[in-house]
Parts: sequence; structure tokens; C-alpha cells
Amino acid sequence: MGEWTQFSPGDSAPNDGQYIEIGENAFHMGVNDPKIVTLKKGDPFPKTSNHNRKWKRKDMKQ
Repeated sequence: MGEWTQFSPGDSAPNDGQYIEIGENAFHMGVNDPKIVTLKKGDPFPKTSNHNRKWKRKDMKQ
């Protein structure tokens, strides 16, 4: 079974790392000035800027 790629506020972080806020149509429209958080494995995700957003692991190449 694969790992989830998008997380809601209150979900636990699956791994240590940086997570970035994405929009519901992130492929077509970017999020202006998205929040970026650094979490440890098991930490809860904070609230997003609005209810339509989710958290995604930030690409390590950036």
C-alpha cells in the first residue's frame, strides 16, 4: 500500500521534513505565498489558510 501524498489539518506527519500548502487545483493554479512548515514524524499538521487547501511534502530538490 502506498503512502498518502496530501494531508489535511490535524493529520499526523508520516516523516520528518518540510511540507507546503497546496490548493485544490494546484496543477493548474499555484498558491500565492503558500505556508511552509517543518514537522517531525507524528506531528499534527496545522490549519491551512483556507478550507480548500491541503499539505504536501515539499520537493527535496527545491
